[in-house]
Amino acid sequence: MLARMFLAGAQNIEAKKEYINELNVFPVPDGDTGTNMSLTIMAAAKEVTALADMDMKSLAKAISSGSLRGARGNSGVILSQLLRGFTKALRDEQEINVQNLAAACERAKDTAYKAVMKPKEGTILTVARGIAEKASELAETTDDLEVFIPALLEEGDAVLAKTPDMLPVLKEAGVVDSGGQGLMEVLKGAYDAFLGKEIDYSSLASESAGSALAGQQKVSAESAADIKFGYCTEFIIMTEKEFTETDEHEFKAYLESIGDSIVCVADEDVVKVHVHTNDPGLAIQKALTYGQLSRMKIDNMREEHQEKLIRDAEKLAKQQKEAEEKAAAAQPRKPMGFITVSIGEGLNEIFRELGADYIIEGGQTMNPSTEDMLNAVDHVNADTIFILPNNKNIVLAANQAKALVKDKEIIVIPTKTVPQGITAIISFMPEADGKANEEAMLEAIEQVKSGQVTYAVRDTKIDDKEIHEGDIMGIGDAGIIAVGTQIEETARQMLDQLVDEDSELISLYYGEEVKEEEAQRFVAEIEEKYPDVDVDAHYGGQPIYYYVLAVE
Repeated sequence: MLARMFLAGAQNIEAKKEYINELNVFPVPDGDTGTNMSLTIMAAAKEVTALADMDMKSLAKAISSGSLRGARGNSGVILSQLLRGFTKALRDEQEINVQNLAAACERAKDTAYKAVMKPKEGTILTVARGIAEKASELAETTDDLEVFIPALLEEGDAVLAKTPDMLPVLKEAGVVDSGGQGLMEVLKGAYDAFLGKEIDYSSLASESAGSALAGQQKVSAESAADIKFGYCTEFIIMTEKEFTETDEHEFKAYLESIGDSIVCVADEDVVKVHVHTNDPGLAIQKALTYGQLSRMKIDNMREEHQEKLIRDAEKLAKQQKEAEEKAAAAQPRKPMGFITVSIGEGLNEIFRELGADYIIEGGQTMNPSTEDMLNAVDHVNADTIFILPNNKNIVLAANQAKALVKDKEIIVIPTKTVPQGITAIISFMPEADGKANEEAMLEAIEQVKSGQVTYAVRDTKIDDKEIHEGDIMGIGDAGIIAVGTQIEETARQMLDQLVDEDSELISLYYGEEVKEEEAQRFVAEIEEKYPDVDVDAHYGGQPIYYYVLAVE
């Protein structure tokens, strides 16, 4: 039952992730809360669906370990800590009752709060605390789970509704906390399974081994070029009258006349159908004569083949990269090494030239997981490893990886932007020890003021600024400091806020959508406006962000 509830919770947040993403206050095209929480819990769901023998201890370990290693972004890390605390409290239990469930809620809350250095109220943590407190209170008055669980959901919704009163930025944007909403979606999905509702586990099935039919849908690279029937078509017929053996033979014969790879399995009042055909409509029209259709799925296999060729090429490139990194790791162990998060050909090359041993590609568009961090640590053959997250939404995942590494000293420098990361690695002193370098880097990044120029993905209001979808935003370390309709004009407005009389250097990294001549024109304008400040320009190649700027 607990496994079904967990998987139903994972399924529900996967289905609702875009809705949760829309609740994010900042309208930035980043790796968002719903996506991060969904990827985190899906990593655990994959572990659960792979369990051969199900008992409480193995289930608890699968949920805890899977979510811990799959955690992405701050919301994902906090969710993984909630799951870790919850399962620790239950792993030795043989059955779940109100009392041990209340204790699990309390431990989940405590574990998550301890993982965050400066817990902020009005977030997912507040919702978890409200649920835990209600659970402790109810455990004294009822032993009935059918009373207990819905009361916790009601309390969670009530606390979530109050989050805008705790965080003014939520109230201004007119939304509740997205992380708290994500937690409630997980719990509501779990409650549906507790009630025995039919759950669509299709997104989880794609993560696991899948059904026997899945094997028939695969198309090899050798045969794909001569695919005779291009559309893999699947559906379920909910029969309105008895589906006899004669009906089955007749329907199969029809499907054979229009396609191949046919599976037609009748079970009471449903018929599962799979066929490869060039005209899915014909199969569907014939099926409608037997009853209503459900779970319809049509895939273009020729298109899938092209995508497979692309994936294979990407896989090969990744394997070559991993081979290079393994070769580097095979070098003699050194005292100190660097792992940095980056994205964009130019920025990656800058970090390599500055001495980064391993680059985790991700950053803004897709926050890397704790597992990604641990893999990177395995590839760097050094006694002390510095991790530069270069994004405030990745710092927690880096710290979580640090806690899991036992054979190397991990030092996380909490860089929140790429310019801070570049400054940190430039500040490295090979002759100094880890502690001295940590202090030097922390001091250096304090001198960096960062700015990023991107576009808004939705309408909102932040810091008294009206923002419309498609507007250009200049985002500083503390929030949005400029809004406009032109890229360079917005970047100029942002620089006006960042440059002061003590500024000595402006570093500019232009993205993949900015042409070199446009960037050079912009640099010339900056040099003319700030004649006493050095201006340094580089190709960053980063997606989404037209310009990343640093003022020191």
